[in-house]
Amino acid sequence: MPGKMTVSRAVKKEHHNLARLKKGGEYFEVSIKPDPAIELKKGKNVNINDVLNSEEIFFDVRKGFLASEERLKQVFGTENISEIAKKIIKEGEISLTSEYRQKLRDDKKKQIITMISRNAINPKTKLPHPAARIEAAMAEAKARIDELKTAEEQIDHIIKKLQPIIPIRLEKELVEIRIPANQAPKAYPVAKGFGKIKKQQWESDGSWRGLMEVPAGLVQDMIDRLNSMTHGGIEINIKNQ
Repeated sequence: MPGKMTVSRAVKKEHHNLARLKKGGEYFEVSIKPDPAIELKKGKNVNINDVLNSEEIFFDVRKGFLASEERLKQVFGTENISEIAKKIIKEGEISLTSEYRQKLRDDKKKQIITMISRNAINPKTKLPHPAARIEAAMAEAKARIDELKTAEEQIDHIIKKLQPIIPIRLEKELVEIRIPANQAPKAYPVAKGFGKIKKQQWESDGSWRGLMEVPAGLVQDMIDRLNSMTHGGIEINIKNQ
């Protein structure tokens, strides 16, 4: 049975960025700052105090309906706001205002256009396309930008949308990667975001080994990112196609 609702005046804005999780037959919500909340959801080490707009758990943020301590204890097994808020953000869904989503899409679009202009060529001329031509082709193709995915994760999809509009091909490299067991859980999701996994296996010691097809212009970015995360613990070999 739902717990008693109380009303808070702490959250007054009409529009909110929030995270919500359905549990025990009800929705539980927290009011969030979107950038750190998204980072936390991706598994980054973020202080929950930097994420929350208020240290309260709601049934409905917009109406200011607070969840009672009794109900939180029943559903989550604790009254610790920080623990509950982390669970809601990590396991639930993040709901962003339309204004903030548009800002993310605009920023992500600029990143994607820059990456394509650096990494793709016109196969007829072997020359890159100017950024303005790529942007115009994206508009004509009605290419959809996912504001919550990285630019790297969307390049292949965008290139396929552009190919009927302009002659374009993404130059790629085959890269062998081995990530040690103690670094694999956090580094593997980052690695797979840079390209297409052709082969992979988890070895008996818990390490991950894979053969990936990566846009040529992103290979060094991937190497730098993985080396930074693993303190130089990865093994990378660029193979000739």
